[in-house]
Amino acid sequence: MTLLEAEGLQTVYGDGCPQCIDSTGDRAGTNQCPHCGSVVACAEADLSVREGEVLGIVGESGSGKSSLAEQLALERDPDATTAGVVDYAGHEGNLLDVDYETRHDLRTGDIALVHQHIRDGLNLEFTGGGNVAEKLLSAGWRSYEDVRDRVRELFAETEVPVARMDDPTSTYSGGMQRRVQIARALANDPELVVLDEPTTGLDVSVQARVLDMFRRVQREEGVAAVVVSHDLGVVRLLADRTLVMRHGRIVESGLTDRVMEDPHHEYTQTLINSVI
Repeated sequence: MTLLEAEGLQTVYGDGCPQCIDSTGDRAGTNQCPHCGSVVACAEADLSVREGEVLGIVGESGSGKSSLAEQLALERDPDATTAGVVDYAGHEGNLLDVDYETRHDLRTGDIALVHQHIRDGLNLEFTGGGNVAEKLLSAGWRSYEDVRDRVRELFAETEVPVARMDDPTSTYSGGMQRRVQIARALANDPELVVLDEPTTGLDVSVQARVLDMFRRVQREEGVAAVVVSHDLGVVRLLADRTLVMRHGRIVESGLTDRVMEDPHHEYTQTLINSVI
């Protein structure tokens, strides 16, 4: 069953002009409008995510993948710079047009984001447990013991030492901080988790442990995910299907194995060959 379906997603940084879309993209070789200077971070983006599926979005820096992820995670307030329609199972209307209260409720319960940068996703002055408890409290949890029990459960599930839950998050290693972010994202049993560059700043060995942990938890919980990364290895490990972005446009999509082993677009071929 389809959980989320998006059509015509668009984010423009700048005032924009009627020529922005036609003057940018893969064929134009740029995402900056030559007429007004605005940056078309993403445009004409169509995608879907099925229940329990992992969708990968890959591309080089500046390709628009993070801007696309922000729209899916409801991180960008609707304004003149954004456009598109997102249908979400069980919700009537365009998800991008909901009011503040509905947006808050969706981000608290149904859709969660694991930020690329730790400081955007965690308060390092809080304890590790406090960061996760904050998400629970915002969803209406009130019993102190219930919150503590849930935090312990989430720490164990995401392989964060439960004995460290009352230590300041600033004292955690980078890998532990990333796992606390994932624990926080999973706190209220969301249906969709968006991970933006989940291995940024982590050593290779730590990356592997974090990714293996997330893959295990994702499969056990049956949660759908969108994984955004410039690292093909991350997407190959986690994603069932993959979208490739360049200059703010989706240039290729398909099953991950097919995209990686038989890329059709010249840019995808270049990406894969650069890794090999």
